[in-house]
Amino acid sequence: MSRVGLKPISLPSKVSVKVDGGKVVVEGPKGKLDLALPTGISIQAEESKVVVGRASEARTQRALHGTVRSLVNNMITGVSQGFVKDLEIQGVGLRAAVKGADLDLSLGKSHPILHPIPAGITVTVNENTKIKVEGIDKQLVGQFAADVRGYYPPEPYKGKGVRYVGEHVRRKEGKSVGK
Repeated sequence: MSRVGLKPISLPSKVSVKVDGGKVVVEGPKGKLDLALPTGISIQAEESKVVVGRASEARTQRALHGTVRSLVNNMITGVSQGFVKDLEIQGVGLRAAVKGADLDLSLGKSHPILHPIPAGITVTVNENTKIKVEGIDKQLVGQFAADVRGYYPPEPYKGKGVRYVGEHVRRKEGKSVGK
């Protein structure tokens, strides 16, 4: 039995949820998101809460029950508050800048990396080393931040690279000269 799927989702003010057959549309002050429902999963939207249900006790239904509930909850949070991921670049000569619809990363390679910014995401760069990724789609924001971090993950010896703000990097000791 899915403990997550059974919890009702409370709706904040100014957020509306509409169910059109196999599709859920969530609208709020920051935008509009939609999700195609898997077969056997149903959603009842009331005025102040949303309840996700399933048709049977089949294994696939039970697996999707909590997942769909979490996805709808993330959609509601996204259109009401939005999601933010903060990245920081550490290292001498490493920097970033927004150029049009691309994020220009200078990460010590022989060429600058131009990473396209998808629609629905806002990227701002402060002090050439602080990158802020904002949007209403949690998956899109997280994937963009992970892609940018993937170009130069923090290395364990000097700690240089792109990391999430607050991320702890385990440091290693360098070579020691022995006799």
